[in-house]
Amino acid sequence: MCWSEANFFPADGPRRSATQPWLAATAGLLCLAPNGSGAAEPIPALENSATNLTPAWNWHAQNTDIVQGYPGFSSKYSGPNSLPNGGQTRESVSLDLMAGVHLWHGAEAHIDGMMWQGFGVNNTLGVDGFPNGEAFRLGTSVPNGTISRLFIRQTIGLGGEQEDLPDDQLTLAGKQDISRLTFTLGRMSAKDVFDNNAYANDPRTQFMNWALMANEAWDYPADAIGYTTGLAVELNQPKWTLRYGFFQMPRFSNSLTGDDRIFKWPFDGSAQDGPLLDAWGMVTEFERRYDIKAHPGAIRFLAYINRANMGSYQAAVNSPTRPADINATAAFRYKYGFGLNLEQEIAKNVGVFSRLGWSDGNNQAWVFSDVDYTATAGVSVKGEAWQRPDDTFGLAGVLNGISKVHQEFFMAGGTGILAGDGNLNYGWEKIIETYYDFKLWKSIHSTLDYQFISDPAFNRDRGPVSVFSARLHWEF
Repeated sequence: MCWSEANFFPADGPRRSATQPWLAATAGLLCLAPNGSGAAEPIPALENSATNLTPAWNWHAQNTDIVQGYPGFSSKYSGPNSLPNGGQTRESVSLDLMAGVHLWHGAEAHIDGMMWQGFGVNNTLGVDGFPNGEAFRLGTSVPNGTISRLFIRQTIGLGGEQEDLPDDQLTLAGKQDISRLTFTLGRMSAKDVFDNNAYANDPRTQFMNWALMANEAWDYPADAIGYTTGLAVELNQPKWTLRYGFFQMPRFSNSLTGDDRIFKWPFDGSAQDGPLLDAWGMVTEFERRYDIKAHPGAIRFLAYINRANMGSYQAAVNSPTRPADINATAAFRYKYGFGLNLEQEIAKNVGVFSRLGWSDGNNQAWVFSDVDYTATAGVSVKGEAWQRPDDTFGLAGVLNGISKVHQEFFMAGGTGILAGDGNLNYGWEKIIETYYDFKLWKSIHSTLDYQFISDPAFNRDRGPVSVFSARLHWEF
């Protein structure tokens, strides 16, 4: 005797889900047949996977607390953006409550309410490969909040083989066509879609340095907290993905966007967008996935172009005004660049990664960092070899540089997003970061982190600096 799903739920009622495994396991058909003793037993239906069923909703939460500091270091002079040479310790806290809801076939909406408090060392100034990815330029001694994400994602299946998408903070679990077209519209981080890396991507659980969570030569569109409004389109195929994004820029460098007037509290009247047709950021990315002797890897090529009311480094250098004033040269200009992102598993639980980045370096850095050229490489090792499978050890190196005219601008006393010592004895900023993340209990992890920074903010007259950090993170 058999019952279809309709025997259990009315047509307009709730459908089966992973929270009803006794029913979901039959995937729509439950059959009972006599066994040898005359009792009834279930007969498996032809389809036995519940992963093709999108749950009605989900929710997640996370909290990350970081204590970070450095001892005194040598310096010949200091300027407006210099890291204080006497040593300093600061803390940062973030708390997110996230929820997603199924809207209609292939569509889901997500919201992320975030609270943050605390500061980066020197209020996030003085090092371009900044050592705390959880430290915003908007440091605060009292809790601030924002709706950091509020978007709709529509997926259109193109047929063929399917794959399981697991539940996570910004995705509802389900089965989707591998060949698919995905549209994401709303408030988000451009990093939600672009420049991802399995081993160096999230400062809440992996490397903490800005240069290891993203390609610092990509001046990615965002407000001073890391989010903005935009549209992303992704065409996914079995071995590759092509992505395109268009995002709004803030009116002023490293400031808040217009939607922060609605979504951030307390209210900040300085939040403004640039004109829609004149201030924007576009990015494309091609990702190619492959296996080498059953070890997965991926290579991603990124290209971007931004337009905003930017200053010109050359115009600021040519001006007789000292210190050089980049804002006095503002006009609507373009900034463009390229990035390469690689990840490769080389053995079970061992992966390597690298990012390379280049930008034209002629016009003002607008939203992320002052970096024009970057190269990073590292290794990540899970702890299964020493009977700690949920622990992670990471080691990576960073090289950050700037263009010739950008150097001249800092020599003339100019200041950027993070750098500006009043003078400059130029050298590549060089960083080594290592961390050990260990599981305390269930989803609670703690991390010890060390970063060695040579020539901070590209200045050989300052440093080196040793930065020590401790991180506590939990999520569900």
